Amino acid sequence: MMEFCLIFVAVFEHTFHLYSFEMYGIADLDNCYCSCEKVFRPDLEGKPIVVLSNNDGCVVARSNEAKALGIKEGTPYFQLSQQFPNTKIAVFSSNYELYGELTGRVVSIISKETPAYFRYSIDECFMYLDGIALEDLQKWGEHLHRRVKREVGMPISIGLAPNKTLAKIASKLAKKYQAYRHCCMIDTDYKRERALEWCPIEDVWGIGRRYAAKLQSYGVKTALDFACHHQDWVRQTFNNINIVRTWQELNGMDSVPNEVLAKKKSICTSRSFNGMVGDYDTLRTHVANYASRCAEKLRAQSTVATIVGVFVNTNAFREDLAQYWNFQETRLVTPSNSTSSIVGAASEVLRKIFRQGYQYKKAGVIVMGISADSPIQQDLFDVNAEQIQKMRRLDEVVDRINRMNGSETVVIGAQQYTRKDGKGKADVFANAIKHDFRSKNPTTRWTDIIKLH
Repeated sequence: MMEFCLIFVAVFEHTFHLYSFEMYGIADLDNCYCSCEKVFRPDLEGKPIVVLSNNDGCVVARSNEAKALGIKEGTPYFQLSQQFPNTKIAVFSSNYELYGELTGRVVSIISKETPAYFRYSIDECFMYLDGIALEDLQKWGEHLHRRVKREVGMPISIGLAPNKTLAKIASKLAKKYQAYRHCCMIDTDYKRERALEWCPIEDVWGIGRRYAAKLQSYGVKTALDFACHHQDWVRQTFNNINIVRTWQELNGMDSVPNEVLAKKKSICTSRSFNGMVGDYDTLRTHVANYASRCAEKLRAQSTVATIVGVFVNTNAFREDLAQYWNFQETRLVTPSNSTSSIVGAASEVLRKIFRQGYQYKKAGVIVMGISADSPIQQDLFDVNAEQIQKMRRLDEVVDRINRMNGSETVVIGAQQYTRKDGKGKADVFANAIKHDFRSKNPTTRWTDIIKLH
């Protein structure tokens, strides 16, 4: 009897402590890109909207109306008119300048409403809710939704739970079911089990496609199926600390450390081209654009990179064409986040791996060996210390101009390619990225300010 009582007390204490921990929240913008496009276009309310990938290749974002039509993520743009011939669909090119500015407004509101937060992606913020009473959290989440909707014009879903993984699942429930009033809180074991029972294993944060397929082969279909397995089985089957942490979080423990959400250790920017690219100059222009974006990301998180890598590959689906893939990297003498340095290194690597006679479909730039931008360990034999300071000042000026006047207002010459005009003269400069359906930027460009009639 005494032994039974001790076991009961241990279980009771575990259950009590589980929901006495600091609560986490996640704010997730609903259909972020499409919602951004609707902010200044009230005429789009209730209409199907899709946003295309870079170079207007395929669908990467869909409004609820587009999802209801049956438009799938990844659908090539040219197939939309074939699959939905009698339906008027609003199509937009990716406009990250607009999305970044509007989501930045949302983050500004979150920063005022929460004790602490961490921006996880362009449309998601983790929130640490220490200091807000448990009984007040539901009303707090509903208030946050109303404020964002009122001040920015975008819908947001809030998930609240004792850890980050459960908070992610709660936000999915808040997004799917209107009865939650845009805020779902998991604060009891009963709610946790019902949420896990609803959530497919492939939708669990931290379970990638490969691990989801392996779990499904073991008969694990839902998050609850996975949580019900023994921890020893999880360790032996996967031998992966992140999967074990996910299992622990599904069982109510707070296991994913904040370092997992820390600054990136590598940054990759890559795109599939609109069509094929066979000449070196055009390919170099694309690579220069990707390298420039990597440099911007490094500066945004106050870091520098030591290694710059470039990859190129042809279209594996075109079996009628010769195939080629290659990747090489180079090490910078002094770690850098300068656009000129990163672009120059990437161009040098591309020159080494480029092969004439192939039709390339994709390229990308990866920067690695990332560390804080201060202090920078300079090479003993690097005599360009003064030049480094000049490049840093130049990047600061360019970043400031682009923030004030819109992204890509100022770019380096390598980021544009020359094409012939109607008279055969090769003096027309054009952006290397196709965006025929890009909307205006009324909050960041003077030329796009809304005009009232």
